[in-house]
Amino acid sequence: MSDTTELTANAQTDSEELTLAIAELEQYRERLVNDTLSMAQKAKVMKAQALASLQPQLTQIDATLESLRQQQSALTSGN
Repeated sequence: MSDTTELTANAQTDSEELTLAIAELEQYRERLVNDTLSMAQKAKVMKAQALASLQPQLTQIDATLESLRQQQSALTSGN
């Protein structure tokens, strides 16, 4: 019985850590876009051109976010 309680506590901790990681990565993504657009505006670079240069990084961040969300979903549905 102690093992079950310990596993549940570990799963809860893992879920909380995933939630925190997802939130931080989402904030990073938003800050990256906003900062890039701000710098592009100051440098008089077109918004589309600035976003195009960011696209590989944004794609990687989005893929990581999706993976983390799937892990979180698996943890929460497993309980």
